[in-house]
Amino acid sequence: MEDCIDFFGKYVMGSIQMLTGVYFLAKFLQKKMKPCFYLLFAVFCIVMIKMIPDGRIIDFVVYILLLTAIGIFVCHTDWKSVILYAALTVEIMQLCFGIVNSLLCILYPFMFSFNQKIAGIAIMLSGNMASLLLAVFCYRMVYRYFLHSETIRKQYVLMILTPILMLFLMDEYINSTVYRNVNSMNGSGIIIYTNHYQMFALQFLGIASLFCILYAYKKLLQNFRLSKELSLLEQEEHSLNRYVEEAKARYDETRSFRHDIKNHITVVRELLQKGKSEQALNYIADMEDITEELSFPCTTNNPVVDILVGNKLGIAKSMGIDVCCLLRLPSSCFVRDIDFGIILSNALDNAIHACQKMNNDAEKYIRVTGRIQGDFVFLEIENSFSGKGSIVKGTGLSNINAVAEKYHGAMNIMTQGTSFVLCVLMIGI
Repeated sequence: MEDCIDFFGKYVMGSIQMLTGVYFLAKFLQKKMKPCFYLLFAVFCIVMIKMIPDGRIIDFVVYILLLTAIGIFVCHTDWKSVILYAALTVEIMQLCFGIVNSLLCILYPFMFSFNQKIAGIAIMLSGNMASLLLAVFCYRMVYRYFLHSETIRKQYVLMILTPILMLFLMDEYINSTVYRNVNSMNGSGIIIYTNHYQMFALQFLGIASLFCILYAYKKLLQNFRLSKELSLLEQEEHSLNRYVEEAKARYDETRSFRHDIKNHITVVRELLQKGKSEQALNYIADMEDITEELSFPCTTNNPVVDILVGNKLGIAKSMGIDVCCLLRLPSSCFVRDIDFGIILSNALDNAIHACQKMNNDAEKYIRVTGRIQGDFVFLEIENSFSGKGSIVKGTGLSNINAVAEKYHGAMNIMTQGTSFVLCVLMIGI
């Protein structure tokens, strides 16, 4: 009977507890695992329980390593996130068992008058089940309220992992010192030299501290997201203000040309009436040159982008920069016009600035291209630059990268000789 109870508590409940942990690890990572991997993990759990000596710290370290391996090789997640969630999973399970263990030590003296064998079996079974249920409850709370709504930021992994590991080692020290190394009991079945109420309070405060850490981490991610959105809004305002200024300048030039157009038409008409057709054609050619300087013709199927790119490339052309636009956009696109504006205005401003810093006799050019394939929008802005010095990601490139991440994409920079290429990928999900 005792062997059966020991087998059930050690192997059956131990495997169930570990499988529960790996199930919620996959949920934390927002991945799905095939049933065969759960079976394989259960086999590893039984082997681990059988072969590894009964030592809590060794058990938990091996358990964390198994969860990490599952996360990396089965769920295909980066190792930083896996280690964080594996440590979190094990720590929750450990604290839940510590809380229930302390509570049972408080209640055990009240059951000492009953049959000790039956009381021991009841405490062991109820303790395992209560610990498992408490751990499941905590896992669901973490998944629902703390981790699911925000994507983990890799640069903050160490910040949240350090206090979790500190709680883990502290709890392990308490359990190994109080409940494993101390075996003296009085006649009422109470472990002497131990304040179980204090141990229960420490375990409870431990899991409460864990939830406080996760709450602070969630707020940090929310503040990070809000600050990025605020930065994008400021960039949108800056882009709009700059566009208004450029539009005003273009309007003044156009108004001046419109003011003189009647005079130009009169001159052409008189030349034609006098039979001076060659002079009239030369005069019209001069007028065409003037109209080309007003803006660079650009047709992308998007009126906002046409105006923006046309104005920017028109300015570049007036500075002696060779420009070309082969960008074609769909009539309806998941990318907002203002986001196209942020990317193209920053990229073209940087390109114009880079060309201005080159020697006068150097070849200066700006190329704007793009490809649309399904739910993918790919923009490429290539320009010449001096080829000297390192590329510093300033505010403009940071804002471009923020827009790319907003659409689940990425920004990439390539340089070769005097060629600078900025690539932006955006994905519609």
